[in-house]
This record gives sequence, structure tokens and C-alpha cells, in this order.
Amino acid sequence: MTKNIAIAGVVFGAALSLGLAHAQIGQDMKNAGHDTADATKTAAHDTAHGTKVAAHDTAHGTKVAAHDTAHGTKVAAHDTAHGTKVAAHDTAHTTKKVYHKTATGTDHVAHKVEGKPEPPTNGPQH
Repeated sequence: MTKNIAIAGVVFGAALSLGLAHAQIGQDMKNAGHDTADATKTAAHDTAHGTKVAAHDTAHGTKVAAHDTAHGTKVAAHDTAHGTKVAAHDTAHTTKKVYHKTATGTDHVAHKVEGKPEPPTNGPQH
């Protein structure tokens, strides 16, 4: 009988040990499932945050580019207007010079044709 009790004790101990091992494996699997779920949530949160940051940076970059483009356009328009004004002034000045030279030349030719003496060469005589 003692031998039977000893065998029963060993069998009971083995069964208890297997039961505890099975319970531990179940708990480990449950923990692994929770860890996976937590990691998935963290990754999704990080992805959403990164997307928000990228969208914000893109919007800011677009706004800055639009501002810079508007400023460049304004500067170019101002420079064009100034260049046009300077060119018009230069054209008017040159036209006046050419007019005076033409008038002087015409006076000289007219005096030569009519036989009048040539006036001094300090400009047209009006």
C-alpha cells in the first residue's frame, strides 16, 4: 500500500505539474496577445501623428511658397515699371537731342541753299 500511495503521489504531482505548466502557457499566450495589441495601437498612433505632422508641414510649406511667389511677382512688377519709366525717359531725352540736331542741320542747309551766311555753331537760332 505504501507503494501505491507513493505511485499515486507521483502521478498526482505529475498531473498537478502539467496542469500548472498548461496554465502558465495559457497566461503567457494571453500576455503575448495583449503585448501585440498594445504594439499595434502604438504603431497606429505613431503613424497617425506622423501623418498629421507631415500634413501640417506641407500646408506651411505651401503657404510660405505662395507668399514668396507673391512677393517675387510684386518685385518683378515694380522692377518692370521702373525699367519702363527709365526707358521712356531715355527715349524722350534722345528724341529731344535728335530733334535739336535735325533742326540745326536743317537751318544750316537752308542757309546754304538761300545763300545766307552761316550762323555760329553754338546751336539753332530761332
